[in-house]
Parts: sequence; C-alpha cells; structure tokens
Amino acid sequence: MKIKRYLLLLPALLLIAGFAMPERISMPVAGAVQRDWHPDSFWYEPWGSSGVHKGIDIFAHKGTAVTSTTTGIVLYQGEIAKGGKVVLVLGPKWRLHYFSHLNNINVTGFTAVRSGEVIGSVGDSGNAKGKPPHLHYSIVRLIPAPLAIDGSSQGYKKMFYIDPGNYLVGK
Repeated sequence: MKIKRYLLLLPALLLIAGFAMPERISMPVAGAVQRDWHPDSFWYEPWGSSGVHKGIDIFAHKGTAVTSTTTGIVLYQGEIAKGGKVVLVLGPKWRLHYFSHLNNINVTGFTAVRSGEVIGSVGDSGNAKGKPPHLHYSIVRLIPAPLAIDGSSQGYKKMFYIDPGNYLVGK
C-alpha cells in the first residue's frame, strides 16, 4: 500500500526537517553579557559528582527573567534532584536546550516556545541551593558528533554536548 510507504518516509522527513531548520541562539538571561559566566566553565573539572561541568552558569539576581534561547517544543518542565526546577526544550537540529536551577517555571510541557519567550526566572534550586543565583544552561545533541570527542576527562561525552558560550558570544 502506498500509505504504508509514506508512513515509513515520515521519520526520515522529520529528521531532515529538524536539521534544515535555522538555529538562532539568543541570550537566556535578561540583561546578561559574556562577563556573567566564566569562559572556562564548560567542561571544567572537578565538578562534584558529575565530574565535569557540561554547560555554563550565567549569574544574575534571583528572579531575573530566563528566556528560551531558541524556538522549539518544551519536552519537560518540573523538578529533578541536581537541577532543581528545570525546563528542557527541543530546538532545531534535534538539539536539547536545558535550563536549570530556576526559581520558577512559566511554561508547561509539550507546548511551543519562541526564542526570547520567558520560560522562568533565575534561582538557586537543586544542588545550587545556598550558592549565588544562576542559570545552568546546556545544549545537548541527540545525534552524536564523534569528531567532537577529545582526550579530556569524559571527553567521549563531548560528542553529545556543545559549549553554549560559543553560541552566546557569536563564535
């Protein structure tokens, strides 16, 4: 049947469409600039039970607006032990954008968000309790990039993680 053949093509078309979408990353913390995070914080070690720091921490006053860095779909919003209050957005190129340590969350799961839309506010939830308020921001590839692997600690995991600081300063 022709319908079954088209259904088999659907996953391939969705995969291609995800890569074809333009990816524009915007600053996730209102008013933040490059000096609000340490340039060497991505993959810094030692980093607690995680070993290495797989994102960047953007420091700001508690309650400062956190916006989606990209247009996408909210896959998860809620609380987890280390991240505290978190939002996970699936964006273009099949990349996950992870926002954690939020003070509050302004979106619900499985809804569309636009780049620049407020999704929460800076906080100190999860394992950031008692530390200066900040947003932990990570970008994770769903399709691995083996050429990103290097000899650093847990360097094989770099095929999944992207340094968000490179996007936020226009590199």
